[in-house]
Amino acid sequence: MYIAACSSSSSTLLRATRTKLISSSLSRTFLSPPLRPTAPYRSLAFSSSAAAFRSSSLAARWSHWRSPLSLRSQIRATAPVLERFHRKLATAAGENPFKGNLTSLPKPGGGEFGKYYSLPSLNDPRIDRLPFSIRILLESALRNCDNFQVTKEDVEKIIDWENTAVKQVEIPFKPARVLLQDFTGVPAVVDLACMRDAMNNLGSDSNKINPLVPVDLVIDHSVQVDVARSENAVQANMELEFKRNKERFAFLKWGSTAFRNMLVVPPGSGIVHQVNLEYLGRVVFNNEGLLYPDSVVGTDSHTTMIDGLGVAGWGVGGIEAEAAMLGQPMSMVLPGVVGFKLSGKLRNGVTATDLVLTVTQMLRKHGVVGKFVEFYGDGMGELSLADRATIANMSPEYGATMGFFPVDHVAMIEAYLRANKMFVDYNEPQQDRAYSSYLELNLDEVEPCISGPKRPHDRVPLKEMKSDWRACLDNKVGFKGFAIPKEAQGKVAKFDFHGQPAELKHGSVVIAAITSCTNTSNPSVMLGAGLVAKKAQDLGLQVKPWVKTSLAPGSGVVTKYLQQSGLQKYLNEQGFNIVGFGCTTCIGNSGELDESVASAISENDIVAAAVLSGNRNFEGRVHPLTRANYLASPPLVVAYALAGTVDIDFEKEPIGTGKDGKNVYLRDIWPSTEEIAQAVQSSVLPDMFQSTYESITKGNPMWNQLQVPADKLYSWDPNSTYIHEPPYFKGMTMDPPGPHGVKDAYCLLNFGDSITTDHISPAGSIHKDSPAAKYLMERGVDRKDFNSYGSRRGNDEVMARGTFANIRIVNKLLNGEVGPKTVHIPTGEKLYVFDAAMRYKNEGHATIVLAGAEYGSGSSRDWAAKGPMLLGVKAVIAKSFERIHRSNLVGMGIIPLCFKAGEDAETLGLTGHERYTIDLPNKISDIRPGQDVTVTTNTGKSFTCTVRFDTEVELAYFDHGGILPYVIRNLTSQ
Repeated sequence: MYIAACSSSSSTLLRATRTKLISSSLSRTFLSPPLRPTAPYRSLAFSSSAAAFRSSSLAARWSHWRSPLSLRSQIRATAPVLERFHRKLATAAGENPFKGNLTSLPKPGGGEFGKYYSLPSLNDPRIDRLPFSIRILLESALRNCDNFQVTKEDVEKIIDWENTAVKQVEIPFKPARVLLQDFTGVPAVVDLACMRDAMNNLGSDSNKINPLVPVDLVIDHSVQVDVARSENAVQANMELEFKRNKERFAFLKWGSTAFRNMLVVPPGSGIVHQVNLEYLGRVVFNNEGLLYPDSVVGTDSHTTMIDGLGVAGWGVGGIEAEAAMLGQPMSMVLPGVVGFKLSGKLRNGVTATDLVLTVTQMLRKHGVVGKFVEFYGDGMGELSLADRATIANMSPEYGATMGFFPVDHVAMIEAYLRANKMFVDYNEPQQDRAYSSYLELNLDEVEPCISGPKRPHDRVPLKEMKSDWRACLDNKVGFKGFAIPKEAQGKVAKFDFHGQPAELKHGSVVIAAITSCTNTSNPSVMLGAGLVAKKAQDLGLQVKPWVKTSLAPGSGVVTKYLQQSGLQKYLNEQGFNIVGFGCTTCIGNSGELDESVASAISENDIVAAAVLSGNRNFEGRVHPLTRANYLASPPLVVAYALAGTVDIDFEKEPIGTGKDGKNVYLRDIWPSTEEIAQAVQSSVLPDMFQSTYESITKGNPMWNQLQVPADKLYSWDPNSTYIHEPPYFKGMTMDPPGPHGVKDAYCLLNFGDSITTDHISPAGSIHKDSPAAKYLMERGVDRKDFNSYGSRRGNDEVMARGTFANIRIVNKLLNGEVGPKTVHIPTGEKLYVFDAAMRYKNEGHATIVLAGAEYGSGSSRDWAAKGPMLLGVKAVIAKSFERIHRSNLVGMGIIPLCFKAGEDAETLGLTGHERYTIDLPNKISDIRPGQDVTVTTNTGKSFTCTVRFDTEVELAYFDHGGILPYVIRNLTSQ
């Protein structure tokens, strides 16, 4: 039975209050599978008064919870086949050589909490110098050591981290659980269903395809801002969401019954990362008396938000997550750890968003790709859990695998982590820990800022925003440029907005969205936005009606405290009505602009702006018509909506004219830190969290009415445009296909730097003239029902056509033209990328992609690898890769290659019109991780690249044609 396994005392509560870090997640530990029906959860912690909780800016959030596992009523006991599978694994493996290190954790009043694999019992002084984040990897290796999947040598590699990390050694890691959202969850469940079919076809037991660790799937990416500025927006948008996605939702509901150990949180519950932080996070597991740290990998890059809670978590590709679900250890390079020291305290009026944008810029400049960042220092005591979660959330934007905040809180968790040297108390003398490199930031030096107009790490101090914007208009087209001629920069587009005269200029704000997991989990900035709206309303300021304003909280708790504070009504009056609970504008689900606004932008070539409290602002992501997209704190989102433009110096220019005829400046409506703290203390109450997550277990009427079959094998509907059986395993045999080189391949696309997964596989709207639109219309789907690419990730036919379909993509083969087309080299014809790729495939030609630095940055999007594979891409040659995307390419059997330092396509004189041959050995045993290979062209050029198979396990995946065929063959042979 899942039970709470921790208690609390007044001293613990006072300590937690002092550090501003109390969480129900911290007070709960749960048993891992096998699962059995659960009794209602009783919280044994937090018996102190509500007043004690409210003394902390975040403390009031966490009290008297029910387990997330009350939602697992559909999850049945582990089947005998899984037990047999475990026994077979145990037979292949050996007994844990560290079983003698199992140690009892006593309760203060007698008895024990459970047993744990003790790091101190290893009696190795090197452990004392390890970063906390590395100790979590060490504990996992110690606990899972069987000298088969995890060996004693792996444990030694981690203990010797100071020496081995610089050598790029490979280690296995087995996370405690897996987290999904629906955009990535649907294709994951599609893959699992397809894998069951493949097991059947190979004559094996399809029931072996079942998650062996807890899997939580939160449906949060499907809601769109179709209706805004309306009291009825939440209900209207949810009805449209279910109308569009009924088939997808039914498929996920089927998955929650067909696969054991899978929990699906229904639509309308909140954003996956906020639900994870407030509800799903365990911090320490108690698996039938075995204690170990919570850890999670998720198919969304912002899974790192949970790092703020002291839970090790990061984003992985969907295919890698599927393997982890099925018991495969994740192969990873033992990372370096950047120690980031925080000191001081944020100044009055400076927000957590300002802090995270500053940290992001610093870490991008330092270079942290593939590394952990671990925060420490006296400044930690000044950061609430929500502030820490905000910083951890944006790990993908600063490039780190995770941004980790060691645990410094609450009772049994503290007892276990102290005993295992994973706990930090900033009131005690600190022992020096070793880090790969060091950074330091004095919080006093952080200033208000935003980031944009095209990348999250392009931070702009607020006081410099006007001059920076003017420079962007002047600069050539690029990350900081739009190349608007001087004579056109003052253009005014006048239009009629529902009978009201309106106008737009370059920099006019047409979307202002309080959205995204990064900020909506933080009461300080959310209530701060409400205070800005109230002060503006009191002074007589009003957002222009043609600005599309929206508020999409990350959980129902936000609604409760905004209402409790009385501030929601002021947000409503400024147009920031709640539109839904999920990931909206930040993922591109911003909905359509009013037709008059859209026409004014398009017909006058206006560089319109969106301002959002999100974490991603890549070109074409937020909305096709907003070329300038800025990330800002929720209070600044309201301020820019009121100003109506990003072309403003808030220090010197007024936002507008008040009802008394006087100018109103930003300083007149900006709340003090004390005002915000008072609002948090009086409005964020413990029972809000309890009631919100009790009701989450009940679903909602539309979800509950969905009828799904009880079959364990999915019945594929060939006419479905949402769920389609993918071709990955067709014709698969038990014999691996072996490695492949590339011969005389054409270049499908030739890219520059910073091509994101949004460019490769967009999540947003489907353009009416695209190959995907043509496919849907041929099957009777009206344009109004296209939905988004993200919502159709369960259909490989749509997604293959949507690969490289971003309308802002820049392909050098087109000589400056922007858009989702390329040149078919043999004929010189300009075609949509999909059409060109299909022509190459039909002609029997392989293709490759040329790229610059940071290829595949952004979201952990497995379709950015699946799509190119279906298009026939055999290799990508780039200056550098984003970590998750490189792994995804390997997982789909695509060869990632890096140019040598100082070289790229341009320096080598490559135009993309050549044919490319990549010389790889035909025996997998002859290929080494990171070895050099020769690439030659039909024009006589030859150059050396590094093949980016980084581990021996990745070579095994390549040998099998990808990670999923590898897993199927392994499971079939057991």
